[in-house]
Amino acid sequence: MTVAVLDTGVEVDHPALKGRVTTGPDFRKDGLKPGNPKWGRHGTAMASDVLKVAPKAEILSVRVIDDEENEELDRKELEELRQRGESPVAQGIRYAVEHGADVISMSLGDDDMLSSYDKDESAAVAYAAREGVTVLASAGNSGDVLNGGSYPAGYAGVISVAAAKPGGGRADFSTVHTYNDVAAPGVDIASANNTGGYRSVDGTSPACALAAGVVALMRAENPKLTPSQANDVLIATTHRPAGGGNAMLGYGLINADAAVKAAASPPKDMTGAVAYKGNEHLATPDGTPKTTHPELDQGLWMTGLVAAGGGLVFLIGGVFLSRSGRRNDQAGAAHMMQPQGPYPG
Repeated sequence: MTVAVLDTGVEVDHPALKGRVTTGPDFRKDGLKPGNPKWGRHGTAMASDVLKVAPKAEILSVRVIDDEENEELDRKELEELRQRGESPVAQGIRYAVEHGADVISMSLGDDDMLSSYDKDESAAVAYAAREGVTVLASAGNSGDVLNGGSYPAGYAGVISVAAAKPGGGRADFSTVHTYNDVAAPGVDIASANNTGGYRSVDGTSPACALAAGVVALMRAENPKLTPSQANDVLIATTHRPAGGGNAMLGYGLINADAAVKAAASPPKDMTGAVAYKGNEHLATPDGTPKTTHPELDQGLWMTGLVAAGGGLVFLIGGVFLSRSGRRNDQAGAAHMMQPQGPYPG
């Protein structure tokens, strides 16, 4: 099976990866090259984690993010890239699908409250699903901070992977969200380092890579396994958390052995294309005429305008008085806070 690792690049000569990696394009286009210690640190680790689980898999490396930005594209640079075309992530997904990927692993995403939905990325994920390619993404590492939503994990059709700590509980950093599907180990994972050797990695990133390895084994067991079936089998065979599925660990910690065995006889795939019938109505038309609004009464319009103007005058006056008072308050405070004697150095 071919697992596309969309990340910061992969050092192909690392002993853990040698002979198993094909290098695709660099959609990040920041001038960094293999051999630079700032290139491929995260991606090399994630590729090695995939191969821990599926050692006979082939890795397709597609560079879409930068190690220097904490695994995120700088928002300003990302906007500039989008203005020139699709986002690097969307381009990477399409490239992977078109070049034989069976599974796409994306240990990346925004971990803040302003994480942005991107229509091109969502469309690329849908394209992958139509072509039978299973897509996984890390749930995010902001569970102990702002716990913000994360894309691509939040896109429909993506298997979102949370991180578990030894013992099976949620890792403290793992994002808690309703889009979480399953969980995998994400604490103290010994991953390949781009400059040689290994290092310990924590995060939903290695959890996603390990889960992608499991899906590769499932696809090897059943090459006709669809993305929907892969998702259903993973969920059905998990070590369920107490009380059932939840936003912390999704439907539970992956049971790799059970998932691979169940992949041989998956449930029927009930998904399918739906014909587009236009956007004239949100529901089945029932003959109700479209709503029309009467013209706005001119008198009311003028009254509102005069009231708004008066409010603006009062607002400007209030700001002026406030600023004047603040200067006086600051001056008094400065006087009150002057040192009254010697202070220890």
